[in-house]
Amino acid sequence: MANRLVTALRRLLAPVTRTRTFRRIAPKALPVAERFLARVSGGRLIVSGILVPSLVLHTIGAKSGQPRETQLMYTPDGRGGAIVAGTSFARDAHPAWTANLAAHPDAEVVVRGRRHRVHAERIPAAERDAAWALIEAQWPGYRQYERDSGRTVRLFRLTTDAAPSPFTGRL
Repeated sequence: MANRLVTALRRLLAPVTRTRTFRRIAPKALPVAERFLARVSGGRLIVSGILVPSLVLHTIGAKSGQPRETQLMYTPDGRGGAIVAGTSFARDAHPAWTANLAAHPDAEVVVRGRRHRVHAERIPAAERDAAWALIEAQWPGYRQYERDSGRTVRLFRLTTDAAPSPFTGRL
């Protein structure tokens, strides 16, 4: 029952997330909401994690060398890994975290309050459509961000040696 409710909510809210108004407001409002929820939940909850699997990605800055963190939706890849997409609300530029992962592919994630080491690899062109199909099965219409941005969104697969994988299981 809960799974059907989440699926129904995703289908209802997905079109809203592709509106110009959402894309203008969300990049400013969501980080504030994320910080607040992380503070009150002790880092166990992420705003987007209410509807989709979400993680906090901990990287090293590609240029600065400083620690960085970003809240992201992820999609389980069916093999114990996760797919993350650098959509950045369909903005023209790639988000900084994608450059960070390209420069430093060994990173860490926090999933459901637990920290795990991961290794990131760019998803090759031949596998992009399959990756997008998995993502859109989770969040309908998500690839529209790529189309609207005018750029090829960077897709990464995150893998871990953790057993069991943090990317499997329920929301």
